[in-house]
Amino acid sequence: MAAQVAPAERGATRIADRVVAKIAARAAREAVDAVPPDGPPPRATVTVRHESARIRVSIELDYPCDIGGQCGAVRRRVTRQVEALAGMDVPEVAVQVERLHSARVREAAQGRTR
Repeated sequence: MAAQVAPAERGATRIADRVVAKIAARAAREAVDAVPPDGPPPRATVTVRHESARIRVSIELDYPCDIGGQCGAVRRRVTRQVEALAGMDVPEVAVQVERLHSARVREAAQGRTR
């Protein structure tokens, strides 16, 4: 029979930064309802220290939209998903809007103007 190993001596599971970044990018994509169809998917970079993840998410949005509301939704969703799936604290989620895509310009280019 094998001897019992104390929990503190068993080691720990470490989740790679790139895995946390993928969780965050997917959560951002799920949170934003104004993603332009021709824009790139959200990207995330993560810094992990001692079970805590600081996250920066870059997104592009259709315009007009509630930019502040979209950024808040991204922050909340990313925080919840990373805490739930990776078991990490998330003290900071910085959302960077890299570009706004005008729906009117896109429609005009496709020949659909109002």
